[in-house]
Amino acid sequence: IVIVGPTAAGKSALAIEIARSFNGEIVSCDSMQVYKHMNIGTAKPSDADLSLVRHHMIDVADPDAKEPFSCASFTVMANEAISDIISRGKVPVLCGGTGLYIDSIVNATEFSDMTNDLSYREELFNLALEKGNMYVHGLLEQIDPESAFSIHPNNLKRVIRALEIYKFTGRTKTEWDAESHIQESPYEATFLGITYMNRDKLYERIDKRVDLMMKEGLFEEASELYNKNILREGTTASQAIGYKELFSVILGETDLNSAVEEIKRETRRYAKRQLTWFKRNALVKWFYPDEVANKSNESTFEIIVNNVVDYLKSKGLCDII
Repeated sequence: IVIVGPTAAGKSALAIEIARSFNGEIVSCDSMQVYKHMNIGTAKPSDADLSLVRHHMIDVADPDAKEPFSCASFTVMANEAISDIISRGKVPVLCGGTGLYIDSIVNATEFSDMTNDLSYREELFNLALEKGNMYVHGLLEQIDPESAFSIHPNNLKRVIRALEIYKFTGRTKTEWDAESHIQESPYEATFLGITYMNRDKLYERIDKRVDLMMKEGLFEEASELYNKNILREGTTASQAIGYKELFSVILGETDLNSAVEEIKRETRRYAKRQLTWFKRNALVKWFYPDEVANKSNESTFEIIVNNVVDYLKSKGLCDII
């Protein structure tokens, strides 16, 4: 079972109820919840939530690691967790807003096992410092014009990664991407989506959640991670929404109120990108809390859960269990 949707739509709460209803365990598919210490800003499940349903792929990476936690690393670990869940007779419930992570699991994407030659990577970074990003981008354009066209010259990390793929596999990134989905997926996934038909209602939920995070101590959490050098400049984790904006406050570059408003704006933009990604998947069955006709004493959330359970039963999930 795969539950997708934009941030603050209610995915996590829905996933817990579905996992409880179908003897499942949750596999978090969030590119920031993988990092330790970053709790409030990434909206990790609470201790109470964790006591209800077992969660996987949370707190599995160090935010200050020299090597970024890649999609390939996530996919390997998540597949191991899924195999473990299935081996114990339970149902994996994937839940998260990072579409690339979800697609990489469900579509059985294969990643290169090439050696990470840090000396070659450092050589390319130094070349960019010496001759500029356009020069390194030009090297990629010579061997892989299609990738060069799709990757901006200033996205130096992706440019270098594409050059590494060619160096260590003898194939271009374009060729590798074309071959990465040849393997048939071992999973039969049922996709569920939750969002709001009225985009303003979703944005209102986002704003309220940011306010709640601030009350829960997001600024204090960000300050501690910054002061202890756990979130270092230039790392993937340090770019997480909710942290990078508050670092500007710590550095005296802006005030707290402005930073909070920026977090809300960036989160709304992120939610829009998430919807664009997930709406491309025709297999997703969407549920809209603001479209539910509440004619009983049940809450809107309870109605959504019941509707989702009925849908999954109609798909034969009970027969499988």
